[in-house]
Amino acid sequence: FASYYGDHMVLQKKPSGAVVWGHGELGALVTVTLSGAGGLIVMEKTAQVKGPSGTWTTVLDPMDRGGPYALTAEQGLENVTLRDIYFGDVWLCSGQSNMAMTVLQVANASQELAMASRYPYVRIFAAAPARSDVELEDLERINLPWSIPTAENLGHGNFTYFSAVCWLLGRSLYEALRSPIGLVEVAWGGTPIEAWSSRRALQACGLPEDTGREGPQSSLWYGACFNLKPALCFAPPLSLALSSSSSPHQHLSGPQTPSVLWNAMIHPLLNMTLRGVAWYQGEANAFLHTDQYNCTFPALIADWRRTFHAGSAGQTELLLPFGFVQLSTYRRQSADDSFARLRWHQTADLGVVPNARMPSTFMAVAMDLGDEHSPYGSIHPRDKQNVVHRLLLGARAVAYGDKDLVFQGPYPTRAILEVTRGLLNVTYSQELICRQRDAQAFEVCCSSQAAPCRWLLAPVVAVGSRTVTLALSGCRTLVLGLRYAWAEWPCEYQACPFYNPQGLPAPPFL
Repeated sequence: FASYYGDHMVLQKKPSGAVVWGHGELGALVTVTLSGAGGLIVMEKTAQVKGPSGTWTTVLDPMDRGGPYALTAEQGLENVTLRDIYFGDVWLCSGQSNMAMTVLQVANASQELAMASRYPYVRIFAAAPARSDVELEDLERINLPWSIPTAENLGHGNFTYFSAVCWLLGRSLYEALRSPIGLVEVAWGGTPIEAWSSRRALQACGLPEDTGREGPQSSLWYGACFNLKPALCFAPPLSLALSSSSSPHQHLSGPQTPSVLWNAMIHPLLNMTLRGVAWYQGEANAFLHTDQYNCTFPALIADWRRTFHAGSAGQTELLLPFGFVQLSTYRRQSADDSFARLRWHQTADLGVVPNARMPSTFMAVAMDLGDEHSPYGSIHPRDKQNVVHRLLLGARAVAYGDKDLVFQGPYPTRAILEVTRGLLNVTYSQELICRQRDAQAFEVCCSSQAAPCRWLLAPVVAVGSRTVTLALSGCRTLVLGLRYAWAEWPCEYQACPFYNPQGLPAPPFL
């Protein structure tokens, strides 16, 4: 079997068929047998070992949830048996350090770890950090083979394994679905999206292929502005060192060379049948190629979907549900707007998901979950429970089709200018709960020309059930734009200006 397989694993249940693959002698015939209680054979498949990689692949018949089963691969006189296998839903969790934070590091850690043994049907697996200049067929190393969760393997250390966001999401999915959940963690702190993207995905955004290997001389030139307003563009040419040994910023501590993590950590898993993806990444791109993210992120999602669909012989659905966490906060008084721009680009500049450029996606807004006193730095907030609660709502709505579930916060549908009164009336999609009436969260672009924009505060003067009225007293010329929560630290803990009755914050917009 490929290194991804092991005792205690979860394979994807029906309607998809789980893909099983491994290595063998070239040309040999491999017999794969699935057996249930008492050794009763449930199904038998055969596959031939093919070159040049010497691998075999077979698709199991779709199985109902449950177990335990044993899976045997036999080639001649050799055989390998994996035991205690369950069928359920398999989720891949990827990203940088906020995904890598372990259960030991988050709020209520001791309580969370004490509860681990209550979830024996949520199984966990963690790949070890690895990079490669070429696409690998198998993982180089594994941090945690398929395991039943315990306080020890969930609380292993700082930013090692197992991911708190991944675990809490899997546990919550199990509670909602009462079906086994398999969690696969592939994360590396301080890594930009370019490292997780295939060369094909980067080329789709007009980014040049990287020709150098990981090292101090490796660099990329990004000069283009991909469908951006000129005011938001980087002035070409821009060159930044992309090696971990010459990092331009402390939060770019992992490999930055394009595609090296795709090659080593994602490509080896493409044969897997997946139910969904959870992604927490973006902090690194607030310091590197920020304004390309509105292309690179949708391109990564589309590329992962195509390649997992193809790699699993069509068993992973083509519109694989993809959930992500919007950036939280970092520096309270910072005037830098790179976090705000990155949050906006995480939605492909459309504000909410799913949208036309990002179908079948869902987002957890986290800008109100800042943690200034986190011992791991304010860029690593400890409240991952609320993050996961918001992710779970999106997963249930988008991945599992719960049509009655509210999983997004309120978003503006129109803005009407009352010129004579100097007011702007903003109408929202949902009922508004106002938690911070005097928050300075709205700004208007007040200028006689589109660029550069002069952003002025627009105080809230009235709040209706779905409307907010803003005063434009400081603006005596044209109002060309409106933005909300456009700051690195836009609001206090669970105290953004506006939420819906379900407690979901209104997301930022431009």
